[in-house]
Amino acid sequence: MNPHTLDLHGLRHHEIEIKVENFIFLNQEEFPLTIICGNSDKMVSLATKILNKHGCDYREGTGFDYGKIVIYRL
Repeated sequence: MNPHTLDLHGLRHHEIEIKVENFIFLNQEEFPLTIICGNSDKMVSLATKILNKHGCDYREGTGFDYGKIVIYRL
């Protein structure tokens, strides 16, 4: 998997905040970054809430790309 991709499959909801924050801050010089949430509306919601909290510029995938979030800047 690409080192600029975070896959949230297999994580519990309470683990998401620290994983996403660590990922975006440790890789902030490497944009664009990708987060894979899978088909879980709750995972997408948790991830986007964290990205909004930090003022990230991102795009949520639709259609076949649903569950994929691409972050363009912090």
